[in-house]
Amino acid sequence: MNAEEIIRSIEAEHIKTDLPTIYVGDTIRVGVRIQEGGKERIQPYEGTVIAMRNGGINRSITVRKIFQGVGVERVFLVHAPKVASIAVLRRGKARRAKLYYLRDRVGKATRLKQRFDRPIN
Repeated sequence: MNAEEIIRSIEAEHIKTDLPTIYVGDTIRVGVRIQEGGKERIQPYEGTVIAMRNGGINRSITVRKIFQGVGVERVFLVHAPKVASIAVLRRGKARRAKLYYLRDRVGKATRLKQRFDRPIN
């Protein structure tokens, strides 16, 4: 067994299989595990996927939401233990891979048209 096969076998144990198919432009809700004192709770983070990177165990998504008039972006490692769940709420129509142009837009201009040809899992 060479090094690549060993790495892949270790990664395979940690890859989540219950994830929905996520596309750029989708509105998703990510359940994030938060440690407060001795307790653990799941906090939802809802926003639009504006970027996706890498593949396999290193796959990450950038989710953007507007909170109290300020744009907040957060990068999630999809297979990380901190991510408890991911739910697709709405499919958005995007014609490019990265939606960084949404950073410059304000209010209703940030909305994306909805896609109906891709099912919500």
